[in-house]
Amino acid sequence: MQQEIIDWFETEGRDLPWRQPDFTPWGSLVSEFMLQQTPVARVIPKLDEFLTRWPTPAALAASPSGDAVRAWANLGYPRRALWLHACAVTIVEKFDGQVPSDVDDLLSLPGVGPYTARAIAVFAYGKHEPVVDTNIRRVIARHNQGNADQGPPSTTRDLEAMAALLPTPELSPAFNAGMMELGALVCTARNPQCELCPIARTCAWKNASYPEHVGPKKTVQ
Repeated sequence: MQQEIIDWFETEGRDLPWRQPDFTPWGSLVSEFMLQQTPVARVIPKLDEFLTRWPTPAALAASPSGDAVRAWANLGYPRRALWLHACAVTIVEKFDGQVPSDVDDLLSLPGVGPYTARAIAVFAYGKHEPVVDTNIRRVIARHNQGNADQGPPSTTRDLEAMAALLPTPELSPAFNAGMMELGALVCTARNPQCELCPIARTCAWKNASYPEHVGPKKTVQ
């Protein structure tokens, strides 16, 4: 499963700015904040504008928080801009202007939760950590557990399920990204494209003839 997803991701994964090898940890943090409630297509141009104006945490911290809110513009949920500004200030004051790589340090930043902390640690620094979002939870529920729906989230349970699937440390960032991309593009909530799935052959849900979900369903996110 792991190598199949990694191979698929290498050829089918989207060419997104935050996946470029020279993308900075600060850029990763900004992109994660922007992506929390906003589609990728709207984030990409705004991310470029934002990072051109504030290429480092220190640059944003030196500006008034209102500037960040105005630059946020049509991304919606402007409170995220305030949290991001507060993050920049904290990074300058406590981490010498460098985005930390440790999950616990990242969790200490304003507005950073379990998903965002692990996403930055993994995708910006290559850490060997499980990353779990709705897409990954759906893939695990279907492929490994034979459930049509991932059910309500549980941080502890979901992280344990993903951690059990991680390959070797050098491969785990690509696997995390591949699982996320598979759920976003192929194993979608309403119209999964099983004919395009690299792990369809071993999918418990498909092999059980797609039984309907039994039990509590996930909450709206």
